[in-house]
Amino acid sequence: MATTRRLTRRQRARLIRGAQYGIGALVVLVLALTANWGRIRTAFFDVDVARGMFPEVITIALKNTVIYTALGFGFGLALGLVLALMRLSSVGVYRWLARGYIEFFRGLPALLVLIAVGYGIPTAFPGTILNRNIAIMVALGIVSSAYVGEVIRAGIQAVPRGQVEAARSLGMSPTRTMIWIVIPQAFRIVLPPLTNDLIALTKDSSLVLFLGATQGQYELTQFGRQELNNAKSLTPVLIAGVCYLIITIPLSGLSNRLERRYGSGAMTRGA
Repeated sequence: MATTRRLTRRQRARLIRGAQYGIGALVVLVLALTANWGRIRTAFFDVDVARGMFPEVITIALKNTVIYTALGFGFGLALGLVLALMRLSSVGVYRWLARGYIEFFRGLPALLVLIAVGYGIPTAFPGTILNRNIAIMVALGIVSSAYVGEVIRAGIQAVPRGQVEAARSLGMSPTRTMIWIVIPQAFRIVLPPLTNDLIALTKDSSLVLFLGATQGQYELTQFGRQELNNAKSLTPVLIAGVCYLIITIPLSGLSNRLERRYGSGAMTRGA
């Protein structure tokens, strides 16, 4: 009676890996054979439609997306730092206020916050004329600060206790120790997750289309949507997506580089 030869662990791993490659190749082959490539080319790769979107897609839509993201992230970073310090405060009221704020706005969709700020404030305070850029900055900043606050808090707590004790032994006050010793080191630790938050906020900036805009105020999503209505093609969606990647891919590379240099920072927006 012949004995059955058992596979080694390496052979089993190689066999499983080969099966995965085979299944992947089969799926690609089926899609390639069943897809209507002529229709796909017409729908997504219409050169004339793409050419008609330039240079406005860069000079207006991409520029506005960067501006809205920068405004929201700048406001969110400043407010997030305050929230982080409140979360670590020895005053119980500050800790509870900061925690309540963070849990509340992390639990709300960004769209609801944008609508609440853009339309709710003028409704609640009749006669108030809220500048559109300020409304976007405040709304995106509120959303961003709820995540940034927790990231910075984690960074502050990750600073070695010996650094604080050394600063205090040199006669530095608690406030000066926090400003000159702890916070700079905390930001060095949290640079990678902050970059990830910036990427997420770049995509959230697409929601400002619900606030309405003139053509000169369009960001990428709204610009692509407008061009989609004018052209019988999905090419504007592809072009808008590529423009988002122009922003997010370099930021992702920067985040990976910072993570290798300074560490993971332990928190990301999806945590």
